[in-house]
Amino acid sequence: MADSTVTLVGNLTRDPELRFTPGGQAKANFGLAVSRRYQVNNEWQEQTSFFNVVAWSGLAENAAASLNKGNRIIVTGRLEQRSYETQQGEKRTVVEIIADEIGPSLRWARTEIERIGRDGANSGGSSGGGGGGGGYSGGGSSAGRAPDPVYGDEEPF
Repeated sequence: MADSTVTLVGNLTRDPELRFTPGGQAKANFGLAVSRRYQVNNEWQEQTSFFNVVAWSGLAENAAASLNKGNRIIVTGRLEQRSYETQQGEKRTVVEIIADEIGPSLRWARTEIERIGRDGANSGGSSGGGGGGGGYSGGGSSAGRAPDPVYGDEEPF
């Protein structure tokens, strides 16, 4: 069965809500509004679609720590349909986007990147204050976590 992969660019309709499963896995939910403008008979029309996005694990924690309502983001993920029953016993079906990647849209904004290690701590030191640097500092591996993968002479991003 083929995955239904989608890429959406839109604005957050609410802050990501971070929760944890009983097993300790992070899950973040947020809404995304995707607007489309087009012309019909020399008149501009606008259509907005609303989507629920779900992120898991580290992606969920990073999204909750980084994103706020109104931010313009890019989400790549898969469509997933699930059914549930309300407290009143009504059966409902919802289609969600299960995020594989989330990033800021840089079309009308700037951001700084802060790389974190697999254990959630900063990797290789601090970003050094001041006005210029994005928080990535590279560097050696910390005790207690797996070493970063080797990418040859290039950085992983």
